[in-house]
Amino acid sequence: MDAQLIAFTGVAAGMVALPGADFTVVVRNALASRIAGLASALGVAGGLLVHTALAVAGLAAVLVTMPVLFRTVQLLGGAYVLYLGLSALYAIRRRPAQDGSGTSSGAPEGAPEGEPERPAPREFGRALRQGFLTNALNPKAPVLFLSLLPQFVPDGSPPLPRTLLLAALVVVLALIWFPAVALLVDRLGRWLRRPRTARAIEGGSGVALTGLGLALVTGPLLR
Repeated sequence: MDAQLIAFTGVAAGMVALPGADFTVVVRNALASRIAGLASALGVAGGLLVHTALAVAGLAAVLVTMPVLFRTVQLLGGAYVLYLGLSALYAIRRRPAQDGSGTSSGAPEGAPEGEPERPAPREFGRALRQGFLTNALNPKAPVLFLSLLPQFVPDGSPPLPRTLLLAALVVVLALIWFPAVALLVDRLGRWLRRPRTARAIEGGSGVALTGLGLALVTGPLLR
């Protein structure tokens, strides 16, 4: 059995499961609906696919060694995460503040509480795009993959097939983890979508995303 591959699986699983902007976006959209959560999860996996493909192709090395280009990606990613955070905070104003039968839960009239209307295809695309851009514009990912993948390529073995395998494994782990998170949030949806709880989660995700965005935009160059 390939000990290095097993070790990489453990490291990659921890890396994928580590809470960040992508995790927050998936949870926030899954709170809206199962479809939106799963769309965000697929988008996050697509963003990881971009980073792993760049790392395998060696293009990520160019990005990391060019400070201006790297800083541009950092600013773009930070600005987008900041936008998501501010949008979440603004959305709190549109959520009801009280629980109870006298308030609106966000579901269509006649629908059971905790089961909001499923998003239209446009909403699916929006959630997919949010997940993808949140991950694809993550400036830390190129450094992470460039430093991680070569450590698990055995000496003397062809690097391309091995790095392709490792990259594919990362994407597979993302396709397992993030949809699982979305489904868990949806499973708990009846409780999570109560107005007070939803406002708290929306506020928490908004603060987290805003903080992450500000750190990327105003912070020093991540190297």
